[in-house]
Amino acid sequence: MKAVMMTAVGGPEVLEVRKVPLPTIDRGNQLLVRLKAAGINPVDTKLRSRGTYYPDRLPTILGCDGAGVVEEVGPQVRRFRPGDEVFFCFGGIGNQPGTYAEYTVIEEDCVAQKPTHWSFVEAAAAPLVCITAWESLHDRGRIAPNSTVLIHAGAGGVGHVAIQLAVAAGARVATTVGNSEKVAFVQKLGAERPLLYREQDFVTETLAWTGGEGVDLAFDTVGGRTFAATFPAVRVYGDLVTILQPSAEVDWGVARSRNLRISLELMLTPMHLNLAAALRHQGKILEHCATLAQTNKLHIHVAETLPLAQAALAHQRIQLGSTSGKIVLMLESD
Repeated sequence: MKAVMMTAVGGPEVLEVRKVPLPTIDRGNQLLVRLKAAGINPVDTKLRSRGTYYPDRLPTILGCDGAGVVEEVGPQVRRFRPGDEVFFCFGGIGNQPGTYAEYTVIEEDCVAQKPTHWSFVEAAAAPLVCITAWESLHDRGRIAPNSTVLIHAGAGGVGHVAIQLAVAAGARVATTVGNSEKVAFVQKLGAERPLLYREQDFVTETLAWTGGEGVDLAFDTVGGRTFAATFPAVRVYGDLVTILQPSAEVDWGVARSRNLRISLELMLTPMHLNLAAALRHQGKILEHCATLAQTNKLHIHVAETLPLAQAALAHQRIQLGSTSGKIVLMLESD
């Protein structure tokens, strides 16, 4: 089969299209999936440029997000059969082959049925961002009906899903965006208060929106200075969840004085540490998101599709940092 291999740590040029052996099922709970599309995430570019979780296992195939058709099932598989259309997030961090390939093998617990009205492209764009947003809002952030939520970078891959999940949970949403086009985009998703962060002070605007109290929950998908700058925008005893590692220079004084609960979110942990229960939970999250999709409460915005051979170009575009939604690779199996 064809696959895009990460041949070394470095720039996008280390991604090469190669012919590799077709993967085979070696455990009873596995599926062989013929991939139709593979989502690309910013973490892919970081793993390529800094090294995977398993740096001694090169070359490797990147890509966590995938959607395709089940070709074969192991003897212990109960929920799927050949011909089923599925989507999932698994592999691509160095220990298991990823989705920049025509076929992959994956454990049943990580897989969900593709929403019937989603294309394979939409389904491939969804898993990592859906799991990240769900774990951040529900598992870490204690989101509740009628709560107020501030989501940074609401037009981004994780952000645009987080807005929809928050609205589906009955919350009111404010979100930071970079331009007026993105204002219109996030409003269509259900955001009540778009904030143009280049022109407005998001803390001042958030406090005004919440009557001076601050939001119940803030979700940081940007990191850097934005993380600590968000502390005063969160109510006393509120929650702040970040998907980036806080800097060692962070001044925690405001967070401590406001008794904030700070949570870190990395959806790759169950895969990295082989946590079976947590991987099952992530599979259930995809099922929940599929249900929301079936009822038109969750839409995935795909900014661009590219053929498998242009994975390096996709990495270049993601690194520019201004993409709204997701970039997806299209695959055509022989």
